[in-house]
Amino acid sequence: MSAAPIHCSLTSDWHKARMTDPIDRLIYLTIQTRLSSMGNYEFGITDEPFFVADLGQILRQHRRWQSNLPNVHPFYAVKCNPDPTLLRLLAELGTGFDCASTEELRVVLNLGVDPSRIIFANPCKSASSLLFAARTGVTLTTFDNLDELETIQTFLPTARLMLRIYACDDDALIKLGEKFGAPIKSSFVLLQRAQELGLEVCGVSFHVGTGASNVSAYVNAIRHAHMVFELGKSLGYDMDLLDIGGGYQDSNFEKIAQSIRGTLMEAFPSRTQIIAEPGRYYARSAYTLVCKILSRRCHIAEAAQDRPDMLYQNDGVYGSFMNVLFEKEVVHPSLIPCSSPYHLRNTKRVRGPHHYSIWGPTCDSVDCVARESTLEAEVRVGDWLKYSNMGAYTMATSTQFNGFSNKHDIIYINTESRNSDQMHFKPSWDVHHKYAHPYTISV
Repeated sequence: MSAAPIHCSLTSDWHKARMTDPIDRLIYLTIQTRLSSMGNYEFGITDEPFFVADLGQILRQHRRWQSNLPNVHPFYAVKCNPDPTLLRLLAELGTGFDCASTEELRVVLNLGVDPSRIIFANPCKSASSLLFAARTGVTLTTFDNLDELETIQTFLPTARLMLRIYACDDDALIKLGEKFGAPIKSSFVLLQRAQELGLEVCGVSFHVGTGASNVSAYVNAIRHAHMVFELGKSLGYDMDLLDIGGGYQDSNFEKIAQSIRGTLMEAFPSRTQIIAEPGRYYARSAYTLVCKILSRRCHIAEAAQDRPDMLYQNDGVYGSFMNVLFEKEVVHPSLIPCSSPYHLRNTKRVRGPHHYSIWGPTCDSVDCVARESTLEAEVRVGDWLKYSNMGAYTMATSTQFNGFSNKHDIIYINTESRNSDQMHFKPSWDVHHKYAHPYTISV
């Protein structure tokens, strides 16, 4: 049994509210086109989530970076989102790449990226990964302990080393300083041992944490890096490379960039090359996730008084919403009410704010996407929810727990096209046509 999507009166209101912004308009039309193309509500036919990726947003973020940090070369953190189409675009734009494993190195190198544009930014590497780096010409890497120097000297003696020092934003979403980074007091000993082993140390790196918010964390880390440069100079090292890590967010990027620019001008001469490792900065805002409501549990009798009704959707914290667990992220979905299932199509939808808890598809009670979320109208089985800002640590961290797939389709659009008719199916800019078909790609 099949049925076309049902357009209720709420749909036109929802549609009009999102027609003022051309970017929202294209995303909305893309979602509608996708749902209309499904067109069959047989069980299992339309149950898979999908992403909409706006490559135009990647371009805007890149221009924004160049405007605010013109002297800092971005090395995209592949771990954030390894979508091949995203990586190809960034490669074409000229970014470098921050890789942490053999597989990430392989993926980037297979795109034709020169090894000189890659930093193997894992301070604790396996012997096999160092051998792979040696075979493929990747020499720039990091270290923060004595044993790592011994391993590097054995398996990648031609390495260009960066000493990763401790740095931490106490308010960051994830504090990487708990795992990596040598204390400043250890720096001289580490540099001295590298010299004894005949290894080249070309610079210093740090990372204040994922999702940083304190300007002072970057300022202090840059000043500490300058101190290490001076220690290296006393041992005869001529360091000329500084890696200021990642952690950049949309909400405070300009503020942090302004302080970084000023501190770099004070602490480092113009001959020093500055790089960074942005990940979520590029990827987060470019991806929208669309999930289907598989089931609904409406509380009845006494239970209905104090608890919001429950929605069960086709993706959860073991999939694309891992950030809800790791970073305590609060998501804010919006309703796409144009796809009422055939067995409810004659039911009148209740308009006005409705409160729900939202759950993933697994049988684990931890799989809660949102404890309480307010939607603009009643949500029914077969409706879809749209989640914005889903490009960072979503598909990259998803699992197949409980047998649910983590391979979702991605629909690519380009809101930077000059011709609105070409935004979707005929992108007019030079990079996009080199990649896979701009409509749907399975990852």
